[in-house]
Amino acid sequence: MKLKKFSMLLAALLVLSMTLSACGSSKEEGGKDSGESGSEDKFSVAMVTDVGGVDDKSFNQSAWEGLQKFGKDNGLKKGNGGYDYLQSKSDADYVPNLNTLARRNFDLIFGIGFMLAKPIEEIAKQRPDNHFAIVDMVVDQPNVASIMFKEQEVSFLAGVAAAMETKTKVVGFVGGMESDVIKRFEAGFRAGVASVDPKIKVLINYTGAFDKPDLGKSAANQMYSNGADIVFHAAGATGNGVFSEAKERKQQDPNANIWVIGVDSDQYDEGTVKVDGKEYNVTLTSAMKRVDVGVYDVAEKAKNGQFPGGQTITYGLKDNGVELAKTGNHLSAETLKAVEDYKNKIINGEITPPGTQEEMEKFLSDLGVKP
Repeated sequence: MKLKKFSMLLAALLVLSMTLSACGSSKEEGGKDSGESGSEDKFSVAMVTDVGGVDDKSFNQSAWEGLQKFGKDNGLKKGNGGYDYLQSKSDADYVPNLNTLARRNFDLIFGIGFMLAKPIEEIAKQRPDNHFAIVDMVVDQPNVASIMFKEQEVSFLAGVAAAMETKTKVVGFVGGMESDVIKRFEAGFRAGVASVDPKIKVLINYTGAFDKPDLGKSAANQMYSNGADIVFHAAGATGNGVFSEAKERKQQDPNANIWVIGVDSDQYDEGTVKVDGKEYNVTLTSAMKRVDVGVYDVAEKAKNGQFPGGQTITYGLKDNGVELAKTGNHLSAETLKAVEDYKNKIINGEITPPGTQEEMEKFLSDLGVKP
């Protein structure tokens, strides 16, 4: 009898032990699933550059800076599971690079530049469960967010600044490849110049490349030689050659009134040059296109479960997506006032900078300028 009671007690204790163990296991697993410290998967993001490269001191670099800031703000590390980039040396690298990042399971993949539009569309169709974003082009796919900018607004202000500061009444514009994006830069710039002084001559040169500094240098050389004292470039890494030409001329004559207007990021540092131990700077200002802001914003939306797939988000002066840099204090007080006045008119809708060839021709024609 005693043996029977002991056996029943032992069995009860065993059942109780198993029940407590099961409860403990359930609690532990529930804690892991609910996202206790160090257990939840972190949002990961990456980008593919165009041929300009990640250190083009312009477009791609701005995007990468935005991605790095997002990574650091969210405690991510560079590499798988965090944030990263792949650099494209030629057009043939776009699709393989996008596929590589998709296989590395990044939650969101950016294609930087309009040249990645078709590759993004191709991969997005093949991988409908992946999220992508394209900068400077609209890709109509449900798993692609399109990021656009009103380049014509900031380039209009750059044109105002150039017109106010030129001494020779001749300025220049160096573009990379002829595309809708670069045409918006040209249209806005020419409209801004003409709005201040319709008699100022604007020299135009499209180099056909975003990764050829030698072509940018040659284009700038022709413009400066033909009387331009300010050259605005929208040419990616090709624009580095514009700076090289301006700095060389400054070295030859420190008193030369030679200026460059940078693009995409604040390119003030790119204009620094030393002559006989004294430091000069040839960057008048920069038409900043805040690609970093756009990349960060879309990444943040995606992380919070609000990925804007199938949508186009456009950033302009009103939402700080574009702005004119003031680093270096090279713009006069009079110029700064004019820039601010035109900025307010654009934001208020009193002036609409042209963004296409047709709009530019009409805008200039209304001012009495032959396109």
